Amino acid sequence: MTIAKFVGLALVAGLLGAGPAGAQAQKTVRIATEGAYEPWNFTGAGGQLQGFEIDLANDLCRRMNAKCEISAQDWDGIIPSLQAGKFDAIMAGMSITEEREKAIQFSRAYANAPNGLVVEKTSALAKMPLTGERFDLGRDEAGARKAIEQMKPLLKGKTVGVQGSTTHAAFAEKYLKGTAEIREYKSTEAHDLDLAAGRVDAILADSTALQGTLKKPEFKGYAMVGPNFNGGVLGRGVGVGLRKADAELKGQFDKAVQEAVADGTVKTLSEKWFGLDITPRS
Repeated sequence: MTIAKFVGLALVAGLLGAGPAGAQAQKTVRIATEGAYEPWNFTGAGGQLQGFEIDLANDLCRRMNAKCEISAQDWDGIIPSLQAGKFDAIMAGMSITEEREKAIQFSRAYANAPNGLVVEKTSALAKMPLTGERFDLGRDEAGARKAIEQMKPLLKGKTVGVQGSTTHAAFAEKYLKGTAEIREYKSTEAHDLDLAAGRVDAILADSTALQGTLKKPEFKGYAMVGPNFNGGVLGRGVGVGLRKADAELKGQFDKAVQEAVADGTVKTLSEKWFGLDITPRS
C-alpha cells in the first residue's frame, strides 16, 4: 500500500469515527441552585428539582451543546462553593448587584421581578398604601424613598422576615431598619412558616416567590400589600453567577440567554411558573 493511499484511508476512518460534520463533544456544566425557592427552584416529589430555573437551565444547556448537572446547595454557601470549584454556575434567583460583582461575574439578566410584602389580611398592615404600584430605586430613588416613608407608620414596631444574604435583606437593612424589627432566615420556606405561625408580622421577598407562597392552603388568609420595588440595592435583574475567570463560559451563557429571551422561551417559562412575564427589558 502506498503512503498516499494509507493516509487517505486513515482520513476516511477518522471522519467516520468523528460523527456528523462539525459535531463537538458535549461538555458538562455543573449548575448549583438552592432547591428551596419555589417556584424559581424547589425540590418536588421524589426529590426532583423543579421550577422556572430548572427548566431554563436545561434549555440554556441545550443551546450551548452541554449537559446540565443541577444540584441543590444551601444559599449561604453558594458563592463560596462556586469559587471553590464545586460547580461551574449558579442559577438560584440571584440578583445582579455591585456587591456580588466584587466576588463573581454574571451573565446577562434572564429575569427581572420586583419585591413585595405578604401579611395576614386581618392585620393592620393589610391597609398598606400604594398597593400594586411599582418603584425603581435605580432610576427614581427619591420617588421610591417617598413611597417607603408612606409605609413606615404601619411598619413601626412590627417584625419583618427576610431571607439572609439576599437583596431583600439589604433593602430592609437600608430602608426599614429602626422602623421595624428585621428577622433573617436561612430560607424563604423558614420565614413562611414563621409568618403562618404568627411569629412575624410580614415577610419581604421577590414578588414571584410570594405568589408561590400565597398558593399554599395555609396562606389562604394572606395577601401581598404595599408598593413593589426593584433596582438599586435590589439589583439589575437575575443572572447566571460565574467565576470571574470563566470568560468563555460567560460568553456562552450570554448568547444562550439572549436567544432564550429573543425567541420567547423566557416569557413562556415565566408565565408557566409565575403566571406573569418577567422577561428583562433591555
